[in-house]
Amino acid sequence: MKYGLSLPNGGVCGDARVLADLGCLAEEAGWDGVFVEDYIVHQSDGAVPTCDPWIALAAMAVGTNRVRLGTSVTPLNRRRPWKVAREAVALDQLSNGRFILGVGSGDGGEAGFSRVNEVRDAKERAKILDEALDVIVGLWSGEPFSYDGQYFQVREMTFLPTPVQQPRIPILVGGGWPLKGPSLRAARYDGCCLYKHHAAGEWSDWTPDEVRALKAFIESHRREEERAKPYEIKLGGRSRSDDWEQDRALMRSLAEAGVTWWVEYVPAGELDVMRESVRRGPMRIE
Repeated sequence: MKYGLSLPNGGVCGDARVLADLGCLAEEAGWDGVFVEDYIVHQSDGAVPTCDPWIALAAMAVGTNRVRLGTSVTPLNRRRPWKVAREAVALDQLSNGRFILGVGSGDGGEAGFSRVNEVRDAKERAKILDEALDVIVGLWSGEPFSYDGQYFQVREMTFLPTPVQQPRIPILVGGGWPLKGPSLRAARYDGCCLYKHHAAGEWSDWTPDEVRALKAFIESHRREEERAKPYEIKLGGRSRSDDWEQDRALMRSLAEAGVTWWVEYVPAGELDVMRESVRRGPMRIE
């Protein structure tokens, strides 16, 4: 299992220099990946300082050599897919093939949607997300590509350079499990970072049986030619509890069930406290 660090892009992390510093510290502390939230205006309140995660990830890419870098997650339905495709390739180049693109449809209630007249209907956002993914993957091929969708159109275009990672930059799909749309979408790409679908404000850890059910669903819906390729299941996303051994026991059981990434969230707060949370490194289960 690999160990990821999830960082906000608001509050004290609303400064790209702070995020870049934490990303470099994460590599020194032995983390395998750093994943940054992607908000235009942080979800807590429009008055909270917020930075562009893509700029911060570029700074991390230049300042690190080993750690994987990614978004968790980018709501593609409020982005132009050809712009995301270009930015992702640039990050893949800067990091020498360490970038991971996390995608989702976002939360229609957060300020980056509701206060700037973005599409808020869940079904429509899902349709836009699917088209955006089609366009991004098509452009990354480096072959002449055209697309005629409901939301996006591309006249024949050859997009160069291609990503460092081949056949493409890994795409991890977020959303709620066991909601059918996000789960089926996740099966079409390289991995998932799904959360358990609860009523608003509720949270609970995954159980091994739930992971096995997720893995079985994914495997049953992957295309036959894709089944031989590795598939990433990235879970976690909460802060470390006070009982580290209990957390390790949970992580061990989830790894045995098929989880490949455990991600620990470091919430925005006092910068010294955040640095210490990063510096202590992951709770490895070996």
